Amino acid sequence: MPSSLADQCILVTGAATGIGRACVEALAGRGARVWAGYQTGQEHLMDELIRSVAAQGGIVRGLEVDVADAASVKAMFARMEKDGPLHGLVNNAGVILEKPFLQTGEEDWQRVMSVDLDGVYRCCRLALHGMSARGGGSIVNVASDLGFLGREDYVAYCAAKAGVIGLTRALAREFAPLIRINGVAPGPIETAMVSPAHMSAEWMAREVAIPAARLGQPAEVAAAVCFLLSSEASFFTGQILGPNGGSWMGG
Repeated sequence: MPSSLADQCILVTGAATGIGRACVEALAGRGARVWAGYQTGQEHLMDELIRSVAAQGGIVRGLEVDVADAASVKAMFARMEKDGPLHGLVNNAGVILEKPFLQTGEEDWQRVMSVDLDGVYRCCRLALHGMSARGGGSIVNVASDLGFLGREDYVAYCAAKAGVIGLTRALAREFAPLIRINGVAPGPIETAMVSPAHMSAEWMAREVAIPAARLGQPAEVAAAVCFLLSSEASFFTGQILGPNGGSWMGG
C-alpha cells in the first residue's frame, strides 16, 4: 500500500459511479481523505458509497458539483479549502455522445466540451492555484484511448478527450518540477457509460475486439490512478498511462 497517500486530501470528480467510484474506494483504501464530487440526482449513490467506504475504515465526503458550471466548481473548491490544502486531484467527470458528425449540433458539441474538457480546465485551474502556493501536488486527468484513436460517430467525445491529453502534457511542462500532472486513457471499461444505454449494439461488439478480448474493470483504472498520485510515480509527469487492453499501443 503506497504510504504516500495516507492522510492526503484528494478530490475525485464524477465519483458516484464507474471509474470515479472505483478511484474513491481505492484511494480511501490507501489512507487518503477523499472528497467525492457528484452530480445532482446522485445523492443516493453518494450516500451508499460513503457508507460502504466508512465500513472499511475509510473517509469520504461528498460534494455536489456541476463541472460544466464555473460557479459550481468555484463553490466546491471554496468548501474544500475550509478543511485544509488539496494534495491531489482526479478529473474524472465526463459524458459521452454517439451521433454522426453532421447531426451533432452546436448544443451537443458544447455539452460534451463543457464537461469533458472545460470541466478539467476549471478544476485544474483552481487546484493549481493552491498547489502552486503550497509548492506541491499531483493531478491525474482521465482521458480515453479514443483521444488517440478517434472514432466515427463520436467526434465530440474524441475531440474533448484529445484536448484533455494535450492539456495534461502542457500543464505538466508548465508546473514542473513541483507539481506532477499525468493522465490515464482507458480503453473499453465496464461502466454505465459503456453500455447499450449509451452505445449501439454494433459499437458494443467492437469494444471487445481488442487484444485483451474483454472489457476492463473500473478497479483496473483506479490502480493506475493511485500509482500516478503516489510517490512511487515521482519520476512521472506529462505521461498518459493506458489501461486499455491493447486497444491503443502508441506512445
